[in-house]
Amino acid sequence: MAYISCIYNTYITPLQQILKIMTASHDKSLEAFIENTSTAKADNISVEVSTNPSPSGDSWFDDPKNMESVMRGIEDAEQERTKAYSMDEIKNLLEV
Repeated sequence: MAYISCIYNTYITPLQQILKIMTASHDKSLEAFIENTSTAKADNISVEVSTNPSPSGDSWFDDPKNMESVMRGIEDAEQERTKAYSMDEIKNLLEV
């Protein structure tokens, strides 16, 4: 890490020097500067929540009928109204 000599014979990183310059130019303490900067950034953050559970945004999940089916399946699983099939049972059901 690079250090810059300062007038008090202490060494500060370039980031520390930049922060000192920025806080001095805003006539604020470092703490107040960071708080105001982070508050301003937080106020500009836009958060959108998608009801589509697909990481790739698969449009199949945008169809309300499909999502109703998924939700019914989740409810059935939670209420233990499901059955687990073995591979042999699946093959028999599919006649393969």
